[in-house]
Amino acid sequence: MKLILGDKAYSTWSLRPWLVLKRCGADFDEVMVHLNRPDTAEAIARHAPAGKVPTLQVDGVTIWDSLAITLWAGERFPDVALWPADRHARWVARSTVCEMHSAFGTLRGELGMAPDHPMCVVQDQPHVPSEALSADIRRMIVLWKDAKSRFGQGGPFLFGDWSVADAFFTPVAARFRHFRIDLNAHGDDGTAASYMDALLSQPDFLEWEEAGRAELAG
Repeated sequence: MKLILGDKAYSTWSLRPWLVLKRCGADFDEVMVHLNRPDTAEAIARHAPAGKVPTLQVDGVTIWDSLAITLWAGERFPDVALWPADRHARWVARSTVCEMHSAFGTLRGELGMAPDHPMCVVQDQPHVPSEALSADIRRMIVLWKDAKSRFGQGGPFLFGDWSVADAFFTPVAARFRHFRIDLNAHGDDGTAASYMDALLSQPDFLEWEEAGRAELAG
């Protein structure tokens, strides 16, 4: 099993399935493709026909896209609780994951992770959001507050115990931290900030973050 991924310092899309596979206890090798280089497209094409990372190679099959890899993990590791046990919570968790996967384009663009914006570093000055970005941030906070109030009272994560939803929102927390986004100014009552702290102190993320810092150190 091989996971083809981008630089851990800023490849947020690679972080998602990496966290899921770690949670599953999967035995996988990592194949690093450095992004934003002249030979990046060629390097990715050697492993991923779709031309993107992350990509998983397993049993002679290539699975691309972070959500597809996550769905595969749920089938391969059915005994690992990747989704909430409560069916209502599970329906909402899947909805939040799909919204994160398909929406929030302004957030991804304006708060983009790149060589000059690594997720393991906090920039000196807070980013001043555009109106479109502020709308995305407000929606994110509503999403988090709603799920946490309805289903997340049993633990620090969005649905209590850690789930796929938390894997998909960890990169958002890293973006908010790096760009020093003022959550209170966007409707947070402390719920979103507390949830961010839980995501960014989760042991698997700390392992990823440490590897990202090592990349930056050369």
